[in-house]
Amino acid sequence: MRQKEQEDAYVKLARMSMEEYVHTGRVLHAPDHLPEEMYNTRGGVFVSIKKQGALRGCIGTIQAAYSSIAEEIIYNAISASTRDPRFPAVKAEELEKLTISVDVLGDMEQIDSLDKLDVKRYGVVVTKGRRRGLLLPNLEGVNTIEEQVAIAKQKAGIGDLEEVQLERFEVVRHF
Repeated sequence: MRQKEQEDAYVKLARMSMEEYVHTGRVLHAPDHLPEEMYNTRGGVFVSIKKQGALRGCIGTIQAAYSSIAEEIIYNAISASTRDPRFPAVKAEELEKLTISVDVLGDMEQIDSLDKLDVKRYGVVVTKGRRRGLLLPNLEGVNTIEEQVAIAKQKAGIGDLEEVQLERFEVVRHF
């Protein structure tokens, strides 16, 4: 599979983690051959899985939940493939047909207006009390800031007309 050969270390780790868990039920340990920053850096990570261009699973952490980016990728890849409530768990026969991307989130920056957002450059986090929703940047079919914020609100169960606290962030997307 040509695309699989072109995956970077972040995506290869996500794929290996997902495959190990789907085949054996075991959590992969971070291998020794990863880039150093994957062991030494912490941060939020989202793993997105697509099948024939359609979303098949997406789970992530807004802030670091584990001791390294490598561990975030391992656990979020497992969750995206087996625990996304919108989809059934990935089956072994699907693995070869899946494409994966890994988004490493930058620092959150509180903003006070929509004009400080850009759907291609920034992801958005909306917060109302204990409800919080996130939408990654540069997603197919999301063309306006208003759409981006509306989807993030919907994910959090926040009404369209409710005022929210806004944060933005940048990502490094790995394919």
